[in-house]
Amino acid sequence: AIASLSNIYLNENFDEKYLDEQILHEYFSDEYLSRVKFDDRGLINRSICILLNYIYNTQKQITSNINNINIYNSSNYMVLDMFTRSNLELTETIRTKKKKGSLLHVLDKTSTAMGGRLLRKYVEEPLVDKRRIQNRLDVIEEIKDDYSLRVDLIEILKNVYDIERICGKIAFEKVTPKELINLKNSIEKLPELKSRIEESDATILKNYVGKMETLEDIYDLVDRAILPEPSITIKDGNIIKSDYNEELKELREVSKNGAFMIKEIENREKEKTGVKSLKIGFNKVFGYYIEITKANLATAKIDDGYIRKQTLSNAERFITEELKIIEDKILHAKEKIGVLEYELFVGVRKYIYDNIDRIQNVAKIIANIDVFTSFATVADLNNYVKPNINDSNKLDIKNGRHPVVESIVGEENFVPNDTYLNDDENIINIITGPNMSGKSTYMRQSAIIVLMAHMGSFVPADYADIPICDRIFTRVGASDDLSSGQSTFMVEMNEVSHILKNATSKSFVILDEIGRGTSTYDGISLAWAIVEYIQSNIKCKTLFATHYHELTDLENEFREVKNYSISVKDDGENIIFLRKIIEQPADKSYGIYVAKLAKLPDEVIERSSEILKDLEKNHIFNGEVLTGNFDKEKVEAVLAEKVAEEEPKESFSIESELSRIQEDNLKNEFEALKLEHETLLKEHKKIKKDYNKLNASYTKLKEEDSQLSFGSMNVNSEVVDELLNLDILNMNLIDCVNTLYNLQKKAKENR
Repeated sequence: AIASLSNIYLNENFDEKYLDEQILHEYFSDEYLSRVKFDDRGLINRSICILLNYIYNTQKQITSNINNINIYNSSNYMVLDMFTRSNLELTETIRTKKKKGSLLHVLDKTSTAMGGRLLRKYVEEPLVDKRRIQNRLDVIEEIKDDYSLRVDLIEILKNVYDIERICGKIAFEKVTPKELINLKNSIEKLPELKSRIEESDATILKNYVGKMETLEDIYDLVDRAILPEPSITIKDGNIIKSDYNEELKELREVSKNGAFMIKEIENREKEKTGVKSLKIGFNKVFGYYIEITKANLATAKIDDGYIRKQTLSNAERFITEELKIIEDKILHAKEKIGVLEYELFVGVRKYIYDNIDRIQNVAKIIANIDVFTSFATVADLNNYVKPNINDSNKLDIKNGRHPVVESIVGEENFVPNDTYLNDDENIINIITGPNMSGKSTYMRQSAIIVLMAHMGSFVPADYADIPICDRIFTRVGASDDLSSGQSTFMVEMNEVSHILKNATSKSFVILDEIGRGTSTYDGISLAWAIVEYIQSNIKCKTLFATHYHELTDLENEFREVKNYSISVKDDGENIIFLRKIIEQPADKSYGIYVAKLAKLPDEVIERSSEILKDLEKNHIFNGEVLTGNFDKEKVEAVLAEKVAEEEPKESFSIESELSRIQEDNLKNEFEALKLEHETLLKEHKKIKKDYNKLNASYTKLKEEDSQLSFGSMNVNSEVVDELLNLDILNMNLIDCVNTLYNLQKKAKENR
């Protein structure tokens, strides 16, 4: 709210009238405002004034559904940046941008629209308050352990409509009669819902639902007033029951039985006047009338109630007060029915509007019960376990599973894995292993399990001891941002920078393949330095997946770093990814094998294997052997392979071959340094030559400058000023010549 307020103040078109605090008293009582605590600086107070004034100026009315102020404090919730939300696919998948395939899709077994919206909020705003998390877990446990209660709750909730949305329509006078019937049908389920929970053993849920009203008065009003199958809109009529209002009942009877009522009056007047030929007629000019022929007029028993209306050649027409009333009712009944039904509907809506806060409270309770039931259902169906929430900053997951992947492949086909991190000797886990082996899935599942625990949900594992984390950070996958001109590697570095600047010791971080977007040595150096920085400065729990096996040496340097890898079964020809995390570094990569699985041409696979073999030999000879830091058995194995391929000389030995390789490498390095020296020498000579030319030009210009008197020259002040302000020492030769040429041209033009 404060950030939004700042943006409004920066807007030059902002209208100061929006700061009128009188609007608060239109929405809230003085007693309520005295109980609500705002910040000392009053920024929240002013933000609310701006928002309420904006709503009033756009909707032109005070809406009663805004009846409570909830101060959102980000410190009460786990912070999830856009990268984490996207990488963990919390509410939509990265590829399709749809709910199906996301964590929300797995967890959503809600029965109401209100519950579905609240569940999304649970996913996007995990808690960091241990007490609130524990309370949610305990409620879910009660529902999970009572199968009968859970089934009954689902059945009841299926018949509850979107009460929150109906309240919004009532507040803005947009509600239809049909929606009020839906509200009534939803309220009808409240006593059943409440009694079913109260008769169960769910103690915490009982206390929670005890606060819920059953809204009998609202149910009774709608039931008495609104037809069970009303018209779609108010203007169509046919929305109010006849028995709800006597006038409406009479008007409907008149509209329906008008002809019968006229006939009754006619028969009655025949008996009264004694004129058997008396009749009641109608025309558009005079309306209804009583007609008596002149032949019968003399003997007719007509009293003062007969008012002469029209005289014809052979008859007289009269009107009576009763006939006028019936005429008015018949002719205007339909119009009056429509007006009266609208007035009655508005009255019903007004009563509900005045009690909208009660309905909203009920809707909130129902939505929470729906989410709790959904979590309990998912936990039971998928064998999730209740996590323990600790304050010791220890993360211990036994046989954890990825909820989304598991829902696709089945629990029996998913390979579970353990995760252990603490704030002492196991802060950072370096995870190595081949592509396609499951490193990313493993890291994501660990982050999702932590996140689910903070929602108050059960988690996919056999056991989970989860610490309170303030944030979860992820750096997974490769993407670029072409619109802002950022390469894949630049995007990666920006995300890592964001993590290193914002993570704390209470954060949970997963980093996947950092540094792969640049050269090997650059990438290794960056990855190494990032791990060191996290270990020494942040000390946050980190899973760091990499193909750089060199990083496994960090375990020997820092006690907080441990090596893990994805196990692989390799029989020389076929490779099986076991997808199991083991506490040891990977011994090799299997990129070419993965390429083979992707069905690259055989020629490419064979050639890449040959190149890899040569590169590995050169790495041993040119790197390890040259520095003297090598595994003798490994080198001897390579040399033995070389001996088998070539005919060795009689004088060949391992020691002589190693000496020869070292000598050759030193010669090659010397030649490279010599070539680099010659290149640098040539560049130095060229730079010196350019410098001498520039210096000579500067000296000449300085001499000319001392001889010239600008006062005696016929040159305009613009040329003089430009010449005096030249920064000659910082200009190269070409720039100097071009500048002098332009100044000379200007001087000639102004001579």
